[in-house]
Amino acid sequence: MALGGDKAMGTHFIGIDVGTGSARAGVFDAQGALLGTGKADIAMHRPGGDIAEQSSAQVWDAVCAATRTALGRAGIDPGRVTGIGFDATCSLVVAGDGPLGLGDADHPERDIIVWMDHRAVDQAARINAGGHDVLKYVGGRISPEMQTPKLLWLKEHRPEIFGAARHFFDLTDFLTWKASGSTARSTCTVTCKWTYLAHEGRWDAAYFHGIGLGELAEEGFVRIGTQVVPPGTPLGRGLTPDAARAMGLPAGIAVAAGLIDAHAGGIGTVAARGGPQNPVSTLGYVFGTSSCTMTTTLDPAFVPGVWGPYFSAMVPGAWLNEGGQSAAGAAIDHLLTLHPAHDAATALAGADGKSLPEWLADAALAQAGDASQAVRLAAHLHVVPEFLGNRAPFADPHARAAILGLGMDSDVQSLVALYVAGVCGLGHGLRQIVETQAAHGAGVDRIAISGGAGRHPLIRQILADATGLPVDVTACDEPVLLGSAILAAVAAGAFPDIGTAMPAMSSVAATHHPATGPVRHLHDARHAAFTTLQDVARSIRAQTQACLNRFSPDQAATGPSHS
Repeated sequence: MALGGDKAMGTHFIGIDVGTGSARAGVFDAQGALLGTGKADIAMHRPGGDIAEQSSAQVWDAVCAATRTALGRAGIDPGRVTGIGFDATCSLVVAGDGPLGLGDADHPERDIIVWMDHRAVDQAARINAGGHDVLKYVGGRISPEMQTPKLLWLKEHRPEIFGAARHFFDLTDFLTWKASGSTARSTCTVTCKWTYLAHEGRWDAAYFHGIGLGELAEEGFVRIGTQVVPPGTPLGRGLTPDAARAMGLPAGIAVAAGLIDAHAGGIGTVAARGGPQNPVSTLGYVFGTSSCTMTTTLDPAFVPGVWGPYFSAMVPGAWLNEGGQSAAGAAIDHLLTLHPAHDAATALAGADGKSLPEWLADAALAQAGDASQAVRLAAHLHVVPEFLGNRAPFADPHARAAILGLGMDSDVQSLVALYVAGVCGLGHGLRQIVETQAAHGAGVDRIAISGGAGRHPLIRQILADATGLPVDVTACDEPVLLGSAILAAVAAGAFPDIGTAMPAMSSVAATHHPATGPVRHLHDARHAAFTTLQDVARSIRAQTQACLNRFSPDQAATGPSHS
């Protein structure tokens, strides 16, 4: 229960979410009502398809600016804020005594390898070939999006930077360090992305020696975390004076150990009152630039190709399986750029003050008359939107998108059809993850959605229809921010634990129930087409690669000459 009386009535909390392109902050009361938000953009350097870098200094400045804006819009006395919580993408921050740039010498401020950076594909493949015991807890295969492959890349390609680094942080832990001065790591971050064995409370030194990062073990893991604490734990002596000045908050308020952004969305949704309030039966689906699936179990479930099981990484005392799609909102954005009507439709959307996906969703809903009927607009057009690989259930970073049924249509109406087909593809990818997990002991009865890319009612209904599961929508429009605010409330002592705080601060506002009858049959047929396209694409890739392997290295890179 929440603390009673005046103490609860006068208490406010701040949740901060650092996504791929922006930092956002929200001010909440003890009942989970959102009083004000702020946002500040974050730049990203992308010189090529595999590289994505950011600046930790700019991220921190954006966090502080967003917090000041949120406070101003909430119109409350900052002295009433008693706790602050953070979530962020699982990006790698390289921290030293000065800037430690990762690439361009003219930009030493670029000290973050962003989660979506795939420079460490080769390192991940070598690690996976080693058959290490810890890989059992990442779905059997480590991803280049995780931190040990990135650290190995850094050691091999930037040894001077690797050696000069004082700390390697997950972005969330960097933010709590900046806020509190504490180098403690969250169980969530190091368990999910760094191979920490939370159920045993230890790092596996043999793994680090085996993959070529033995110096981290020999140092006693001091650069990646010697103190690991549950999310919501109050850190250090609270908000430092420097951080307090930058944020416009009182020094000393509670700073909570944080979460990865997707996991904050899970905390903000999976046990909301008005629903079953059972995180074990509810899959948290966080739909943003990428998507993540958060599945909670009481006992460990080993699901091939799905990350985990992770102990106490989201819901304390429970196990977590994490799947998802490496590109979700980003996949839709990219898909739309391939169509000849993209620029014309973008102009129309801008004139209406909408993003292109939102405008297309509105158009599809208007044409279909009913969200479930919109699937008919896609007709014979099918999309497997794996532009950045398959995160789950195949753990295949080399997978690529497949599109079937394109004609020569170039009007906006055909762009609407392509948009609907792309969203259906994401829905059937989600169904594939749900079914794979259920076959390995991690089944769910419903989905709780969060994330900016999944706000439109058309998307929510298509996801329900494609998966055959009800999709719950929380009353709070910002459930990821709410998840971080829940951490803040626990750290500040307003609630005894996360399990108590979740239903107290989150509630279900609506449920999208899956269609039956002809719409259900159509989605079953589309799901069969989706899996067939995946199978054919993998087969073609394997056959083509076998032929490419017969060329010399130079020929394989440039192709045969034509003299």
